[in-house]
Amino acid sequence: MIHSEESVAAERERTRMRPAIESAPPALAEFTVDVIGSTAEYAERVRHVVAAALDLACTAEFDDEDLPTDGFPDWFTRVSGQGEIADQEFARDGRTAFLDRSGKAKPWSLQNWIYRFDPDEESRGWEFWDVVQVGPAEVRVWVDSWGESFFGSLDLLWVLYTAGAARVEGPSVQGPDVWAAEVSGR
Repeated sequence: MIHSEESVAAERERTRMRPAIESAPPALAEFTVDVIGSTAEYAERVRHVVAAALDLACTAEFDDEDLPTDGFPDWFTRVSGQGEIADQEFARDGRTAFLDRSGKAKPWSLQNWIYRFDPDEESRGWEFWDVVQVGPAEVRVWVDSWGESFFGSLDLLWVLYTAGAARVEGPSVQGPDVWAAEVSGR
């Protein structure tokens, strides 16, 4: 799917601030995540990494060989194969869980992962929507998948696991009322 400049900018804004209930599309896909450690810290890590990629999507020329990685947290650059293995236990454990789930033999390289956010790249079939705590060690990560239940999400799973997920279930397509109820605590 091709992401427009406007949709990428709106997606970037959603990493910084929860969107208004009435702005939700007709369907959202959710991933239920069992979190290692604090759910608030987990949500912040996911938002930070996705926001850094979206910042590049809004400003960088993706025909460059290597894109700048300064905006990414150190734990994410290390777990994505840049230098030493991550010193953060949540990232190491998440990487192992991702490799087990995906069947991949090696971690996702940072540059390859960043290139999934090229606005002209058609393989990223989702846009970030929200992260909502739903239990003491559980969050739901909501994305706009244009109503599709099957879409390319390994890039999303990479950040979800390495940010500190012990287990990720999904995607499951839901009406926006389910997200709205979770946001409002109903």
